Amino acid sequence: MKNLSPEKLASFRYFIWAFYEKEGRIFEWRNVDNPYYVMVSEIMLQQTQTYRVEPKYRAFIEEFPDIEALAQASLRDVLGMWQGLGYNRRGKFLHQAAQRVMQEYNGILPNDPEVLVTFTGIGKNTAGSICAFAFNKPTVFIETNIRTVFIHSFFKDQDAVHDSMIMPLVEQTIDHNNPREWYYALMDYGVYLKKMFPNPSRRSKHHAVQSKFEGSDRQIRGAIIRALIERPALSEKELSIICNHDARVSTIVKQLEEEQLIEYKNELFFIRTI
Repeated sequence: MKNLSPEKLASFRYFIWAFYEKEGRIFEWRNVDNPYYVMVSEIMLQQTQTYRVEPKYRAFIEEFPDIEALAQASLRDVLGMWQGLGYNRRGKFLHQAAQRVMQEYNGILPNDPEVLVTFTGIGKNTAGSICAFAFNKPTVFIETNIRTVFIHSFFKDQDAVHDSMIMPLVEQTIDHNNPREWYYALMDYGVYLKKMFPNPSRRSKHHAVQSKFEGSDRQIRGAIIRALIERPALSEKELSIICNHDARVSTIVKQLEEEQLIEYKNELFFIRTI
């Protein structure tokens, strides 16, 4: 897409800011001066709705009030607090990130997306969002609600819109004086659009329908982690019983081992200790 005209750029910015002034949402992780809080919230918000994140975020911060407390916690304790959010690897990645920040950066979260993207579990867009929200830096990133806004606003008659077509528009329209709230505004308008119209992001090249949770590998993975949090160690037979003798248990525990979420010793599985 060609560059936006000054008039179209001004009109788009005015509309987004006006919407945000009237309809902006309030969350505990917004407009905070603690980068650790932002990192926690951004990793929690990956693939998880805000209404599910809100109570878990609050409890997590109460349990691990700063990056040092999280780094010193056991993986078992971290995953225990993570229960209910799904995708337990995110909890492990957050734990690892805290440990790396303590070991390599004297407990200070880097404010450079090129550094953050080297952290396991933090991709380009999450690195950009952390820097925008924690440090008010005009980074360029995209997520589902931002994608929705730009497809609805600039690609009304197009399908299979690739992010490479959207990113230049994100870069052109960003408010360099207040990127933090500008992204809040875009996200809030995207949420509104999804309520008012058939989800415009379905016209994205990257749109994928999430598989059903009930009966999925994700459900079994979650059940295994939850069981090993509740009890110190379990055999594969015990885990199989907990998972209703599902034949996939044997394969899934091996995957969890490879991902270093669990360990196997003396014929028992347990949450990884290191």
